[in-house]
Amino acid sequence: MEKFVLPFASLSKASVAIAGGKGAQLGEMTAAGIPVPPGFVVSVASFDEFIRVNGLGGKIAIELAKVDQHNTSSVDAASKNIRSLIESADIPQDMASAITAQFNTLGARFVAVRSSATAEDASAASWAGELESYLNTTGETLLPTVRKCWASLFTPRAIFYRFEQGLEKAQVGVGVVVQKMVESEVSGVAFTVNPVTRDRNQMVIEAGFGLGEAIVGGLITPDKYVVDKAEEMLLDVQVNEQEEMIVRGPTGGTQHLPVPADKRAKQKLSGLKVLELSRLCNRIEVHYGSPQDLEWALESGVFYIVQARPVTTL
Repeated sequence: MEKFVLPFASLSKASVAIAGGKGAQLGEMTAAGIPVPPGFVVSVASFDEFIRVNGLGGKIAIELAKVDQHNTSSVDAASKNIRSLIESADIPQDMASAITAQFNTLGARFVAVRSSATAEDASAASWAGELESYLNTTGETLLPTVRKCWASLFTPRAIFYRFEQGLEKAQVGVGVVVQKMVESEVSGVAFTVNPVTRDRNQMVIEAGFGLGEAIVGGLITPDKYVVDKAEEMLLDVQVNEQEEMIVRGPTGGTQHLPVPADKRAKQKLSGLKVLELSRLCNRIEVHYGSPQDLEWALESGVFYIVQARPVTTL
């Protein structure tokens, strides 16, 4: 089983080659006592084994060799063909059993399933945003969703990024993070350096109602809080009205709902909660020794960190 699934507690920042960047970071934070929802990683070796057993390596190489990165239609065609190959192939039975058994240990009805590439979240190249995530996945849909995450290594955007970074012939593996889903009332992102002014003594936190995908996907204009890290003081608060939010669907997945009228103009986090979150984020920056780009969620008054990566724009 250990070949195929890796609990967060068994991982560290040195685990990128076996768990991908995202999985390694989550394991590292779990070991450091950061509040991370429990989960595991379907290992990079699982992806490699899946490709080998199904004889897909040569077929994928042939499709990539046809790509002209300056020709959108060739990128789209390769993506469609490769993703179809991956999504229609069978996961080996011993691997499928290991994934299902580990899922059952979480005791969670819903999980987030996220791609975790081996070239991801490095300082020189970040696959963040290039690969796909699936929220509120159930046990019944877990295995097909794992295949979709593997296939997202070959979306048009990811193929273009591969060529742009000179990785078209590199062996880029992908793990899959399976993590207990946080049913967030408020969620968002945080930068432990001001991304606009590059002031390292300032932290910028963005917050919105519902799941964080509304912010990441540009659906809403979030609240924005600027914090002085040394003084633990709010420097600026921008509250923006939110009319729509993303929440869990009745049977899983996500749905878009209107924000109740009496909440639309409200501040998403109180000043005290902003400072509580800033201390947690600062703790993560100190742990890693560099500015971090974080995704967080608030459920029942408790903050959880669901992703961390270095800020690559400095």
